[in-house]
Amino acid sequence: MGKLIYAANISLDGYLEDEAGSFDWSVPDEAVHAFWNEYERHIGTSLYGRRMYETMQVWESDDWLTNEPAVVREYAEIWRNGDKVVYSTSLADVSTARTRIERQFEPEAVRRLKETSGSDLSIGGAMIAAEAFRHGLVDECVLMLCPVVVGGGKPALPRGMRLDLELLDHRRFDNGVVCVRHAVR
Repeated sequence: MGKLIYAANISLDGYLEDEAGSFDWSVPDEAVHAFWNEYERHIGTSLYGRRMYETMQVWESDDWLTNEPAVVREYAEIWRNGDKVVYSTSLADVSTARTRIERQFEPEAVRRLKETSGSDLSIGGAMIAAEAFRHGLVDECVLMLCPVVVGGGKPALPRGMRLDLELLDHRRFDNGVVCVRHAVR
């Protein structure tokens, strides 16, 4: 049985992106990227909302990767090798391999996916993750706390909902980023 893990880079005040929709403040350095690479190796299937998928699909193309550091090229390969489920009512088709579209988020289908998976699953995108939290599907949170306060934007965690968490691990990076990993109780 796989765990469903919510993983994100977030500002210190809890946002995935600022009010202008920018998340350039969360671009990882090589050490943080290496951490994400190791994390992604254990993920068999990634669940995305449409906007998150559209952001992530850049990893499918090699065109821009030629002059990138090895750690970045490695992430692209890891991402391509994983299965992806995109929840969208508006996306007509997908342009990446190993990807399928689901027209609505079905909690029972996600539960079955967890039960039958031989590896962990990740969920990305604020709205789709909020649905998973509301239905008690998320087992862990891995949050990279970036050393920036953006003052507003898209919240990383669902509003109006209490989540009791247990700290499983933490790590400080030289660039000031702190990773915290919590179990959802």
